[in-house]
Amino acid sequence: MASSRCTALPTQLTTPRRNLRKPSSSVALSWRRNVAQDNFVQVSSSSSVTSSSSFSSQGSGSIKCTTERTMVTNLAPGTPVRPTSILVVGATGTLGRQIVRRALDEGYDVRCLVRPRPAPADFLRDWGATVVNADLSKPETIPATLVGIHTVIDCATGRPEEPIKTVDWEGKVALIQCAKAMGIQKYVFFSIHNCDKHPEVPLMEIKYCTEKFIQDAGLPYITIRLCGFMQGLIGQYAVPILEDKAVWGTDAPTRIAYMDTQDIARLTFIALRNEKINKKLLTFAGPRAWTTQEVITLCERLAGQDANVTTVPVSVLKFTRQLTRLFEWTSDVADRLGFSEVLTSDTVFSVPMSETYSLLGVDQKDIITLEKYLQDYFTNILKKLKDLKASSRQSDYYI
Repeated sequence: MASSRCTALPTQLTTPRRNLRKPSSSVALSWRRNVAQDNFVQVSSSSSVTSSSSFSSQGSGSIKCTTERTMVTNLAPGTPVRPTSILVVGATGTLGRQIVRRALDEGYDVRCLVRPRPAPADFLRDWGATVVNADLSKPETIPATLVGIHTVIDCATGRPEEPIKTVDWEGKVALIQCAKAMGIQKYVFFSIHNCDKHPEVPLMEIKYCTEKFIQDAGLPYITIRLCGFMQGLIGQYAVPILEDKAVWGTDAPTRIAYMDTQDIARLTFIALRNEKINKKLLTFAGPRAWTTQEVITLCERLAGQDANVTTVPVSVLKFTRQLTRLFEWTSDVADRLGFSEVLTSDTVFSVPMSETYSLLGVDQKDIITLEKYLQDYFTNILKKLKDLKASSRQSDYYI
C-alpha cells in the first residue's frame, strides 16, 4: 500500500466509536500519522466500523495509510438501488445547491442531508428534492440517510463559527465509514486545489488527509479539487462596491482561477456518468487566474464607480494568527487565518484544463469567464436599481 505524507494539524481530533454492522464483508483500516516519536493517528474499522482518530499538534512528519481487507465468501445479494439515487451532503451551500439543481434537472432522485435548523431548507423541497435531517457531528444520525442511496456527493464543510475538525474531519470520517459499510457505489468528494502542498493550513491539510482516507476505505470515488467560486466574489466585492461600503483586500500576489458553481455542477455529473473516471483525481479551474486587485478593478469598471478599498497587509494576518494561537478559545480563528500562509507564497490556484475538457468531452467555450459572470450580475442588478428608482419617483406625491 502506498504511503502519503502530511504534517500534523494544530488541534486534537477524536472520532467517537460507532457500530454499523455489515455481514457481507470484513474491512480493516489503519491510518497512522508519524508526527513525532510518540504521536500518531489511528483510525480502524472492521465489519462493525469502529473508528478512533486524532491529530497531534506537535511537529511535522508523514501519514502512512494502509488498508487491509478480508473478503467473506458466499456473499449474500444486497438490495438493489437505482443508479439515479444520490445523497447530496452540504446541499444548502454555495456549491451544494447547484449540485442539487443540476441533479434534478438531469432526472436524478435527489436526497439532501441537512442539519436540523430553525429555518428549514424549504427551497430544496420546492425544487423537488427530498430533505432528511442529520448532522455529521452526530455520527449516529448518518446511517439512515444512506438507505437506498447509490451515490454520495459530498460538498459539505463546517460553518465559520465551528471548529474545523468537527465537520471536516470527524464528521467526514464517520460519513465515509458509513458509506463503506452500507455499500455506497460511488463517493464524490470536493477538495481544494494544492491542498497537498500546504499542510500548514489546517483546512487544506484535512482535505488532503480525507482524500487519502477515502482511497484507503476502498470506495469507488471521484475526488474533485476546486480553486475558487465566482459566486463568492459577489458578497466580497460586488455588493460592497455598489453600496459604497469598504472592500477588504490584501496585497497578496496569489492568483485564483475562479469557476462558476453551475459549471462545476455540470462537469461533475459528466464525470459521474463516465465509467472511465473511477478512483480518479480531477481539478476544475476557471479560464483565467486573478489577483484580488484585478478582481476589484474589474468590479469597479462594471459598476461604474470606485471602490472604497481597505488593504490589509498579509504580514498583519500572519501576526494575528500567531497571536490568536496563544489562547485556547481563539485557536479555531487561528486555523482559519492559516490561509495567510498561502497568500504569501505567490501561489497560482489554477491548472491547465485542456486535458480535462477532452476527457469529459466539454468545449472550453462553454465555460463561463469571470468577466462574463460579473458583467451579467452588474447588468441585472443595475437595471433593477434603476427600475426601483424610477418606481420610487412615480410614487412621490407633493402637497
